[in-house]
Amino acid sequence: MTPSPPPPDTGPVQNLTDDALAFDLPRRQKVVLVMDLVESVRLMAAHEAAVVQRWHGFVQHARAHVLPRHHGRHVKSLGDGLLAEFDSAPEAVGAAQELHHFFDDSNAALPADQRFHLRAGLNAAQIYIDSVDVYGAGVNLAARVASLAGPGETIVTTQVRDELTDGLDGELRDMGECYLKHVPEPVRVWRVGDAGAQPLLTPAADQPGTLLPGIAVIPFAARSNAPEHFAVGELVADAVISLLGRSQHLRVISRLSCSAFRLRDAALGEVSQRLGAQFVLSGSYVVFGSAGGGKLLITAELCDARSGRLVWTERFNAEVGDLLRAESECAHRMALAASSAILNAETDKARVQPVATLSAYSLQLSAINLMHRSPVADFEKGRELLLALGERQPRASEVRAWLAKWHVLRVIRGISANPAEDARHAMDACRQALDLAPENPLALAVRGYALSQVMGDQEEAQRDIERALELAPNEVHAWLYDSVLLGHSHQSRDAVESALKARALSPVDPHAYFISTVLASAYAIDRQYAKAIEVAFLSLRLDSAHPPTLRALMLSQWESGDVEGARVTLRKLNEVAPSLSVDSYVRMGNSASPGRQRVIAVLRAMGTPEI
Repeated sequence: MTPSPPPPDTGPVQNLTDDALAFDLPRRQKVVLVMDLVESVRLMAAHEAAVVQRWHGFVQHARAHVLPRHHGRHVKSLGDGLLAEFDSAPEAVGAAQELHHFFDDSNAALPADQRFHLRAGLNAAQIYIDSVDVYGAGVNLAARVASLAGPGETIVTTQVRDELTDGLDGELRDMGECYLKHVPEPVRVWRVGDAGAQPLLTPAADQPGTLLPGIAVIPFAARSNAPEHFAVGELVADAVISLLGRSQHLRVISRLSCSAFRLRDAALGEVSQRLGAQFVLSGSYVVFGSAGGGKLLITAELCDARSGRLVWTERFNAEVGDLLRAESECAHRMALAASSAILNAETDKARVQPVATLSAYSLQLSAINLMHRSPVADFEKGRELLLALGERQPRASEVRAWLAKWHVLRVIRGISANPAEDARHAMDACRQALDLAPENPLALAVRGYALSQVMGDQEEAQRDIERALELAPNEVHAWLYDSVLLGHSHQSRDAVESALKARALSPVDPHAYFISTVLASAYAIDRQYAKAIEVAFLSLRLDSAHPPTLRALMLSQWESGDVEGARVTLRKLNEVAPSLSVDSYVRMGNSASPGRQRVIAVLRAMGTPEI
């Protein structure tokens, strides 16, 4: 919308505060509609007279027919834009939708570069009103929101959306939070109706972040009024946020946003709405002794902000000095417990609730968790959830990447009835993921993993994983799969380094056993048997029936001379996979790698049947 020139300012200079206003205008709750012509500058430069004629006709029609029909008041038109105010959000939206269609007939007879398309923004707020104009921040916000709309689209703020009925006043799509010029806080907006031909925003449900549950860590509250103890609560929250922020499975709300709720007695629902978090971690603490060197008793609790249900609570003893360390032991235990509690809570929900009732992030989080568990029923449930999520979010690249990994795991776990078919499914899912997002680091990493593990194409796998790490140097899965690939390529020492890098990047990963499995395998291939055995047992404490871990342990025990230990591990492996044979192991993946050749030799040495 072209701004009008400012009038001469003849009044005295005074402080810009509400109390110092020198005029008396009424203030009313109104819905403000701003509509403007897309690419008006280009159109006006090329066809000035025709554009003015068509726009003039549009404004006259709006003033004489559409706005009165929807009980709206035309405030002004500024050459390529229109401003109106309403008492009712449904009326305002109805007017906008009707005005969008004004140019339909004339556009049909014009070439594409001469067609008129409108965009609309609406906001509900207390504004100042007189006979010729409307004033206030709420008016400005409506104009800012209009800038988020694509041609033919209507975007509204939450204040407008709350007055609308989905399906009755139009199809409503949550477009998430947006940052607007000169607006200090992000504004959550909604689209009314279908997307236009050139949408500027992606619905929140299709954005990657919505596949991750949000967690807000509120600074913990002191149980005393001593001012020197006040900062401890910030230290607890900062340390936990730092660790959770490195998780691949959570969306962690920033420290500054969370700090605003420290001294507020806010309900969980308000915290969730304001911060976009499904879970809230908060608590209290008592300091014994001086704040600098005293001891702490911390009570932490994790709540589901949607239902108000307490998900997990625990007490921690710590020293104040521990919170000042880069790797705080107390913060590590708290962050790991909280992330595991979220994962388990969502997985338990997925087991008992109908899929249709589960949120997108519940589906993805539960699927990832279940596909990494040993029971075959859990593993199969993981695929079911991924397929359901793929139907719901057909443009989510990550979902296809995880489905590809599911098929790879099915092969290397030895539970595939047709490894060649699963390999094909894995590559198909990778292709779909990269068609949707060609530079998605997770999809590239998973394709590299699939190429290495089930296709035997080490050269192409290396290119994919290297590209994933170029795009996202902190992508944990890329480092893990890099370790696997290097182990296949006679670069065992580098394989260890890549696995250690992955572990360092994800210190509170609920799937730490999988990281430990890759690290144990790398140590075994590098003939660091003591470390391989130590890390393998650490992994088995988290999942005692994971075949790849058992194979890494068995190899390390046998080659280090612990023959009896290797036989015990083989018996456990046969319990987990009763049909184990040399041939079945060969069909689990890339049997040409040196590590796998050594496992085959150990299996034969201990009398494992060939078929």
